[in-house]
Amino acid sequence: MPDHAVPSPVSARPAARPLEGRIAVPGDKSISHRALMFGALAVGETAITGLLEGEDVLRTAAAMRLLGAEVERQGEGRWRVAGRGIGGLAEPDDVLDMGNSGTAARLICGVLAGHPIFAVMTGDASLRRRPMKRVTEPLAATGAIFRGREGGRLPLAIEGARDPLPLDYVLPLASAQVKSACLLAGLCAPGTTRVVEREATRDHSENMLRHFGATVRVGVEGAGRVIELEGQPELVAAPVAVPGDPSSAAFFAVAALLVPGSRLVIGNVGLNPLRTGLFDTLREMGASLTVEHPRTEGGEPVGDLLARGSELRGVDVPAERAPSMIDEYPILAVAAACARGQSRFRGLAELRVKESDRLLGTAAMLEAAGVRCVVEGDDLVIEGCGGKPPGGGTVRTHMDHRLAMSGLVLGLASRDGMRVDDGAFIATSFPGFTSLMNGAAGAGSIG
Repeated sequence: MPDHAVPSPVSARPAARPLEGRIAVPGDKSISHRALMFGALAVGETAITGLLEGEDVLRTAAAMRLLGAEVERQGEGRWRVAGRGIGGLAEPDDVLDMGNSGTAARLICGVLAGHPIFAVMTGDASLRRRPMKRVTEPLAATGAIFRGREGGRLPLAIEGARDPLPLDYVLPLASAQVKSACLLAGLCAPGTTRVVEREATRDHSENMLRHFGATVRVGVEGAGRVIELEGQPELVAAPVAVPGDPSSAAFFAVAALLVPGSRLVIGNVGLNPLRTGLFDTLREMGASLTVEHPRTEGGEPVGDLLARGSELRGVDVPAERAPSMIDEYPILAVAAACARGQSRFRGLAELRVKESDRLLGTAAMLEAAGVRCVVEGDDLVIEGCGGKPPGGGTVRTHMDHRLAMSGLVLGLASRDGMRVDDGAFIATSFPGFTSLMNGAAGAGSIG
């Protein structure tokens, strides 16, 4: 798949009508990546339903094939993975191209660290700018060797450890990707791999490790957790039902909250408490956002999310909430732009190393819509408009799919709409976003 080269501008006009009905969003991206990886490391055939078929996840599927697993699409969202077992992956005969997916790149570094094989990993122009040392430095303690460009950036040559050592690592920053990479590397090492996180991050890897038969212990340490994994287990294939992605549901929930008269049900959304910081924050802002039919599927809490048009007020979001909503700050900023009063989002350093500098990109998006905001250190302060922002500007996405989708929701909620300079990257995480939003908000709202 070549680098994206030709921008694909898209515009959003004010919503033609209230958002109504029932929709389903694509499968959770984090769980989809992990289902393919753990399926490749398990013995037997793993049946996956609800897999997100966006470009990011398809890159993971392609990488697992190159590493020797059988990965087959059997229908919409239905995939079969025949795994190679722990330590059984094969040396790839081609470069692993991860496209725009930082999650795939960092987690697969963990997979490769424990296998005595050589691989080269690259990505698109955006991914090649993103830092990788935060994951390669701890993984090097297994005995793996990583050689990349200045700053450890891709392309990256990886020589896995022949006799990998277990890790004992304290995360300097909250990062589910780094934690998961360490645990994936620990699968191939004898003894106990131990990871300490000062702030709890999404625990899909821990849940899925247990689901496939690994022994994982989690203890509480202050506001964070200690995770211990017993190395060299035999992972056994197990079916995975991927719930709807709460990060994708967020765009529709916020759109429904901001368009008066809306009543929208988003079905089968994953509601892992380490992923629902946005929904908690929106409720603090006065949002009518409720969960119907709560249930557990595949070890993950799931429910139907009902969002109604609401008048929102400003909010002060503490830094410790960031790990549970790190991908949702751009769309939360859209909600804050329409709220009454000032909002402050604290401790957003992690946003600076996403697909773009997402903190500055979010501030620029709001300014393009005529919303007053300022970045103070790692905080974002937004002066809400108490209703529809002026709009009329252009959002520069910097190849960032979440900025693109947030900009389009901002256009739906504004007086004069918004333009987005490039909507092509939306497909990396949410294929069909435009058509689904047009169905909910009125044909022709986005185009």
